[in-house]
Amino acid sequence: MSEARIDQASGLRRMTRPVRVVAVTGGKGGVGKTNISVNLAVALASQGQRVMLLDADLGLANIDVLLGLQPTYNLAHVIKGERSLGEIIVPGPAGIKIVPAASGVQAMARLSPAEHAGLINAFSEVSTTLDVLLIDTAAGISDSVISFTRAAQEVLVVVCDEPASITDAYALIKVLSRDHHLQRFHLLANMSRSIQEGRELYDKLAKVTNQFLDVTLEFLGVVPYDDYLRRAVKKQSAVVDSYPRSKSAMAFMHLAQKAVRWPVRREPGGHLEFFVERLVQYSLCFADGASRVHAGTTHSKGDLL
Repeated sequence: MSEARIDQASGLRRMTRPVRVVAVTGGKGGVGKTNISVNLAVALASQGQRVMLLDADLGLANIDVLLGLQPTYNLAHVIKGERSLGEIIVPGPAGIKIVPAASGVQAMARLSPAEHAGLINAFSEVSTTLDVLLIDTAAGISDSVISFTRAAQEVLVVVCDEPASITDAYALIKVLSRDHHLQRFHLLANMSRSIQEGRELYDKLAKVTNQFLDVTLEFLGVVPYDDYLRRAVKKQSAVVDSYPRSKSAMAFMHLAQKAVRWPVRREPGGHLEFFVERLVQYSLCFADGASRVHAGTTHSKGDLL
């Protein structure tokens, strides 16, 4: 990375308060990842945490749709230098702050150096004090997903009990561990009929990761199948707000209590500025052709059977 590019990040060190950075991801689309991100953000905020939710699905952003928001500007305007990050942030339920993205925006791996500089400068201007930055990534193992998950401190992998979800979650964990040296993951079973079902799903995946990968896979818990959650989606609201006594809402509150107890790292990587620096530096590797995310990612579906 050139000296000029490093200097662009110098202003980020104005922020010295540790921030817990959590990437919510999943190997397969349709497992409820964005719904998890939104409700976990609201649950954390209801427990006194100052939360920012970043929509990092730059191609198919939908956090604003899920919450019935209509932002005038989004992250694309920030990257182009047309708006500051503060100008695009929109308020969400329970006081969370949302950084909206847009459909049709190039993946992070393809941003130009000037666009990377714009992103760095945008986060250097954040004046809001945060406790948690939640990142809702895209699905799959694209360069963008790898960039955001690798830059975060904690990686929460959402799965549901179907073969494609399990196989793709394993593929994602495999890429992140073998190619990018991530070693700790939290597994959340979504739309589970029971805690036992979620535990069996975890056991199935953990058996394979323990055998073939050098990772620690922690069972975070389950979000139960709940009709009230579907009702909240139709209302474009968080179930934690609309139906706080529902099974799913109580599950999100329990998950938030666990997440609050995760240690906040105070070494490099434990501050918001280091998250951005790691994200940008890693993405520049893609732009320079120095890294190939998909190398060595083939796997046998029979591993999970």
